[in-house]
Amino acid sequence: MGMKLHPTAIALLLLLASAAELSDAALYDVTKYGGKPDGKTDLSQALLKAWKMACASVDVSSVLIPSGTYALGQTIIEGPCKAPINLIVQGTLKAPIDTSHFKPDAGWVAFQHIDHFTLSGSGVFDGQGTTLWGKKCSQSSYCDDLPINLRFSFLTNSMVRDVTTKDSKQFHVNVLGCKNLVFNHFTVSAPANSLNTDGIHIGRSSSINITNTHIKTGDDCISIGDGSEQISINDVTCGPGHGISIGSLGKYPNEAPVIGIRVKGVTLTNTMNGIRVKTWPASPKGVASDLHFEDVIMNNVGNPILIDQEYCPYNQCKLQIPSRVKISDVNFKNIQGTSSSQLAVKLVCSAGVPCQNVQLTDINLKYNGGAATTLCKNIKPVLGGVQVPKSCSV
Repeated sequence: MGMKLHPTAIALLLLLASAAELSDAALYDVTKYGGKPDGKTDLSQALLKAWKMACASVDVSSVLIPSGTYALGQTIIEGPCKAPINLIVQGTLKAPIDTSHFKPDAGWVAFQHIDHFTLSGSGVFDGQGTTLWGKKCSQSSYCDDLPINLRFSFLTNSMVRDVTTKDSKQFHVNVLGCKNLVFNHFTVSAPANSLNTDGIHIGRSSSINITNTHIKTGDDCISIGDGSEQISINDVTCGPGHGISIGSLGKYPNEAPVIGIRVKGVTLTNTMNGIRVKTWPASPKGVASDLHFEDVIMNNVGNPILIDQEYCPYNQCKLQIPSRVKISDVNFKNIQGTSSSQLAVKLVCSAGVPCQNVQLTDINLKYNGGAATTLCKNIKPVLGGVQVPKSCSV
C-alpha cells in the first residue's frame, strides 16, 4: 500500500513544484496578442489566444497579464494542456457591470479540466458587484442569476496563490470536482453588506488545502458542500462574514458524504457565526463525519460553536420533520475568545438521527453582556478540559 500524504504536505509539494515551474517556463504575454491595459478593451480574446499557444506547448509555459487595468468579459479557460501551465496575473481585471449576456452557470472567469495549473501574481479579479448587490438582490432572495467571480472545475494537482478576488456579484470562488488543489496567500475582499458572496465554496472535491488566506465578505468565508472529502483549512482569517460552514446539507436528494474536514489555527472577527455545521429538516439521508475544529480564536463572534440540524432560512422548510443527515465524530478543541451572542455554544441535533461522538475540549468563550450559555438538543457531548460556558452535559 502506498504512502498517503497529509493535505498540508501536498500543499507544500505543490508550492515548491509551482515555483520551479515558473522559473523555467516559456512566457506568453497577452499584450503581444492584442491585450490593452486601457480599462476598456475586452481582454478575453487576447487571453484565450495566449492560453491556446501556451496550452499546446510540450514544455512548462506561462501566460502573463502584466500590470495595468483590463476589461475582461466572460472567459472560460480550458484544458487539458500538454504540460504544466501557469497564469500570472499582475494587473487588475474588471468584470462587466451588465452580465445579462453571460452564459448561465459559467461564472465570470472559469478554469476547467486542467492538470498542474498555477494561478498566481499580485493581481485582482474585480467583479464590480457593488453596483448590483442592492438592486438585484434582497435580504430574503438567493441571487443565483449573478455570476461567480472564479470557477475552478475539475482541476487536479493545482494551486491558486497571491491573487485577490474583489467585490464579486455572487460567490467569489466555486470549487467543483477538483482534487489536490491549494489556495495559498489568497485574498477575498468584499464588505459585510455584499449579499450571497461566499468567499470559497467547495463541493464534490477532495484534498483541498486553504492556507494563509484572508477573507472579508458578506456571507460564509468558507462553505463546504456535499461530496467534500479531506479538506484542510489552516491559518485563515475571516471577518466580516458569516463564519466557516459545513453545509447546508440535506437540501437535495443523493448528496454525497462530507468526510475529513480539518479547520485549525483560524481567527474569526466580527462574524455573524463562528464554526458551524448546518443541515435542513425533512432532508434525505446524508452523512457528515470526521470533522475537526482546533485552535480557533473568536473575536466578538455570534454563535461561535454551532451545530444546527434545524437550519431553516426564511421559514422555507418543515421543522416538524427531523433531518436525516447523520453527524458523527466531531471535535471542537481549544476554541477561545469572545461571543457577541449570549448563546455561545449551540448544539441542536436531529431527533431522527442524533449526533454521535461530538467532543468539546478546552472551550473558553466569554460574553461581554454577562454569562455565556449553552444549548444542547438530541446530543450528549463528550467533554474534556475547560468548559466555559458550562456545558449542558456537566
